[in-house]
Amino acid sequence: MSSAFPRKRFPRSARVRTRAEYSTVFNGARRVSDPLMTLHWLKGDAPARLGMAVSRKVDTRAVGRNRIKRVLRDATRHLLPCLAGGDFVVVARSAAKTASNQQIREAFERLLRRAGALPAAGADGTMPPRKGAEPTPLNAPDASSGRAEPAC
Repeated sequence: MSSAFPRKRFPRSARVRTRAEYSTVFNGARRVSDPLMTLHWLKGDAPARLGMAVSRKVDTRAVGRNRIKRVLRDATRHLLPCLAGGDFVVVARSAAKTASNQQIREAFERLLRRAGALPAAGADGTMPPRKGAEPTPLNAPDASSGRAEPAC
């Protein structure tokens, strides 16, 4: 049984996977925190990789823990072109259990900006438009998902 849409998997090359890799990030990374999660970022020249730690203390139900991880993976997938290189590990906190998907996504993006892994969000219209140029929406919806893409 094949689907009309192929599954968009998060490739192994984009994941922090082994215990040693997690330890390296935890021991040498820059850390920024939010009520929903903590972000550990170990700068590097390699493309960005994501690791997640969502324990049973966050949510006793696997479906809840998996929802948090799914939202973080999706947010990373959309931010990947803008992200600085290195390894990122997100440690979820218990407040993430009751947060909406949008709140988790916004907290993650806010932490990435505070850490310096994403360019600072500039206000639209900081530069005057070029003469004769048509204005283009910076956050036009992505055709495949219908979600707005971030403007780097």
